[in-house]
Amino acid sequence: MTEYVPVPVAAGPMTAAQRFWRGYGYLLGGLPLCIVAFVIAVAGFAAGVGTLVVWLGLPILAGTLRASRGLAGVERRGAEWATGRALPPHHYRAARGRGIGRLFSMIADPQSWRDLLHAVVAFPLRLAMFIIAVVWTVGGLGSLLYVTWEWALPREGNGGLFWLIFGYQFRLGDIALNTALGALMVATAPLVVRGLVATRAGLARGLLTNQTAALRARAAQLESSRRAAVQAEAQTLRRLERDIHDGPQQRLVRLNMDLEAVARRLDDSPEKAGPLVAEALEQSREALDELRALSRGIAPPILADRGLGPALAAAAARCPVEVSLDVALPPGQRLAAAVENTAYFVVTEALTNVAKHAHAALCTVVVTADADRVLVQVRDDGRGGAHLGKGHGLAGLADRLATVEGVLDVVSPPGGPTVLTAEIPLRGVGDDR
Repeated sequence: MTEYVPVPVAAGPMTAAQRFWRGYGYLLGGLPLCIVAFVIAVAGFAAGVGTLVVWLGLPILAGTLRASRGLAGVERRGAEWATGRALPPHHYRAARGRGIGRLFSMIADPQSWRDLLHAVVAFPLRLAMFIIAVVWTVGGLGSLLYVTWEWALPREGNGGLFWLIFGYQFRLGDIALNTALGALMVATAPLVVRGLVATRAGLARGLLTNQTAALRARAAQLESSRRAAVQAEAQTLRRLERDIHDGPQQRLVRLNMDLEAVARRLDDSPEKAGPLVAEALEQSREALDELRALSRGIAPPILADRGLGPALAAAAARCPVEVSLDVALPPGQRLAAAVENTAYFVVTEALTNVAKHAHAALCTVVVTADADRVLVQVRDDGRGGAHLGKGHGLAGLADRLATVEGVLDVVSPPGGPTVLTAEIPLRGVGDDR
C-alpha cells in the first residue's frame, strides 16, 4: 500500500510585484532551510550508517529520513508558493509492520532517499542563490543611491569604480558609473530573482517529485477502491437478500396462506373468514413496513429530496438509543449524492451497531464539512470492544468508505466509550444526482 499525494491546486495568477517579493522571500528563506536540511542529512546519515552494526543505526536512519521528508515538504510548498504553480505529484510508501520491520519499511522508501539526496545536493545551490539574490538587490540599491553616501568615503589614494576601469580618479564619473550600474541591477533584479527561483524550483521538481510512481500509486489505490466497491456491493446485496428472506418474504408467504384459507372459508363458512381477513391485512401492513424500512436503508426518499441533515434526523428518531445529533453543513448547499449516501450509510450502520451491541444509553453524532472533506463522528457510552476485524460489520463500513476514498477510524477500548470517525473527501467525487 502506498501513500498517494495528489497534485495541489495551483495558486491564482500573480502580479509582477507579488512574483518578485514571493521569489525573494523564497530565496532568502533558503539559507536557514538549506543549513538545517544539510546538517540533518549528513550528520544523520553518517551516524546511522556508522552504527548499523549495533542496530542503533536503524532508528537513526529512519529518523533522518523522516526529518528529510518533513523538510522536503517545506521546500515543495515554498516552491509552489513562489512560482504560483503546482509541482508534479509524489508519493511515499506507507510504513508497515511493527518494531524493526517497521523501521526497515521506512528505510526502504525510495522517495525518502530522494529527499535526503535533495538536502545534500541543494545545499550549495540554495546558498549561492541566497548570496546572489542579496548582493544583486542590496548591492544594486546601494549603487543606485551611491550619490547619497559617497561623500563619506575616504579621498586618499586611488579607488572607486571609475579608477578601476579608466585608471584615474574622477568623482563625477565614479558617481555616474555607480548610479548606472545600480540602475541596471535594480531594473534586472526581477529577472534575476525569477531565474534563481526557476532554477531552485526545477531542482525540487527533479528530486522531490515522481509523477510516474505517483500515478502508479494512484492506479493501485483506485484498483483497491474498485475491489472495495465490489465487495461492499456484494455484502449489501447479500444482507438485503437475507433481510427480505427473513422478513417480508415470510410475511408474504403467510399472507398467501391466509388468503387461500379465506377463499376456502367463503364457500362453506363465510362468518369464519372475517378473522382470517383481519390477520391477512395485518400481515400485509407489517410486510409493507418492513419493505419501507429496507428501502430507507438503501436510499431513503428524504435523503434525495431534503438532504443529509433531515435524513439523519429521521434516522436518529428511529434509533432505540437516545441520539444527540449535530449536523453542521453549509446552509443552502447540497453535497454530492455519493457523499450524502455514504455519510448516511455510515451513520445508520453505526446507530444499528450501537443499538444491537453497545448497550449504550446515549449516542452522539456530529457531522461537519469544509472545502475538502466531510467528517462524521459517532460516539457512544457503551461497553466498547468494537474493532475493524474481518467478518464484522465495521469491516463492511470501511469497504463502503473505500469506494469514495474515505477513511474509517475506530477507537473502542474495553469498557468504552466507542468513537467512530469517518472522513469522506469531497474532491474527485462527482454529483450524479
